[in-house]
Amino acid sequence: MRLIDLLQGMQYSAVGDLQVPVEDLIYDSRKVKAGCAFVCLRGSHADGHQYAEQAAKSGASAIIADHPLELPVQISVVVVPDTRLALAVMSAALFGHPAKRMKTVGVTGTKGKTTTTYMIRAILEQAGIKTGLIGTIGAVVGDRVIPTENTTPESYEVQSFLKQMADEGCQCVVMEASSIGLKAYRTAGFTFDIGLFTNFSPDHIGGDEHASLEEYLACKSMLFRQCRLGIVNIDDQNWEGVVKDHTCELETYGFSPEAQLRAENEGLVSRPGYLGARFDLSGFLNFPVTVDIPGKFSAYNALAAIAVCRHFDVTQEQIQQGLSTVKVKGRVEPVPVLGEYTLLIDYAHNAVSMENILETLREYHPQRLVCLFGAGGNRAKSRRYEMGEVCGRLADLSVITADNSRFEDVMDIIADIKIGMAKTDGEYVVIPDRREAIRYCLQNAQRGDVIVLAGKGHEDYQEIRGVKYPFDERVVVAELLKEIEKA
Repeated sequence: MRLIDLLQGMQYSAVGDLQVPVEDLIYDSRKVKAGCAFVCLRGSHADGHQYAEQAAKSGASAIIADHPLELPVQISVVVVPDTRLALAVMSAALFGHPAKRMKTVGVTGTKGKTTTTYMIRAILEQAGIKTGLIGTIGAVVGDRVIPTENTTPESYEVQSFLKQMADEGCQCVVMEASSIGLKAYRTAGFTFDIGLFTNFSPDHIGGDEHASLEEYLACKSMLFRQCRLGIVNIDDQNWEGVVKDHTCELETYGFSPEAQLRAENEGLVSRPGYLGARFDLSGFLNFPVTVDIPGKFSAYNALAAIAVCRHFDVTQEQIQQGLSTVKVKGRVEPVPVLGEYTLLIDYAHNAVSMENILETLREYHPQRLVCLFGAGGNRAKSRRYEMGEVCGRLADLSVITADNSRFEDVMDIIADIKIGMAKTDGEYVVIPDRREAIRYCLQNAQRGDVIVLAGKGHEDYQEIRGVKYPFDERVVVAELLKEIEKA
């Protein structure tokens, strides 16, 4: 493909030959190869413009930059207002605009993105609509799960996944559109058919993420200038800020009487090993729904998924069946056990998500609510204090252990957690080895307990001193149960 073909629809100025062929787009200077165009991205720790000369000497056929460059090698240089936006637009062109071959759904919000995308996929696949998925757990193409580094991958990877999905016959793709992904134009280069907003609460503020709550909200609002139809949770007090300056049509869902698709008569369903939720639909649709994931927030996620799926050719039975069988790895995920108690795995790894899951599980009135958790190393100490305080306040028993300690000593991390725990009168035990901490929970479980293993979720490793060791909690639980049964 010629360089000029990749630049269609973009604002740019150029020096050099725009007819030069481009075989690929590269934004990591270490991967530059002959015939590629090198896109200079500015990151939090490095600036690709510093490697433009190296890329040119390595055989790149063009450089994409955000300001003029003087290079000792004769090469085509294209100057654009924003190289991240350019990468998205050029990647879409390079892969043949695959989004045009499918229906596309983007999901944004502080909580619930992963679960909601899986619910949408479950319903659509019940209806025979092959659906790809891109998000926190990875890119799902058919039966394959391809790991991704970020909730929303870089735009080049997004377009590559979209092409794979379209080539393999997907009729729809559902994507988590994180605030960071939107801010960095990772979802740019195409228009979503549907944009969905779940909820908004303080998170991702500071560091390399968002400078303020206002910026965080503004980034989420970008989705509604990049979709044809916006579907929003009208119960969230920030919904009007999220759709500010929107360019799409709007529909609403929620528990509010003003919502166009409403949930009414909600309730909880529980038995040993099973926690769920139920509600009745009204407004656009009218029928009962049961969800195999606990809590009112699951009802919200299900309602959001239904609000999206009603725009496809799906029946009431397919919606009900999809939601009654959906399972999301590491999101309030039930794990089979031997006794009359409930064991769940959840990704809750900060105070907001931990408070959300523990308050939800409290609603089921367990005999005891037991929470096993740790905290990540090389992260803000305040996060650990907050997690300790939340768990001490809401759990009957906290089992404090390791998570991804990275380059910190696990006992230093646990000491920080205990500072937050000390603000409460919550009971706790400290078992630094996570496997042994899980064993403790299984051996001491009582009838009617709800035990949640928090923090790892879908992850299948533990990171210690820069090394990732295999650690899938599903496997660990199964192994421990066999050991306990034989003992």
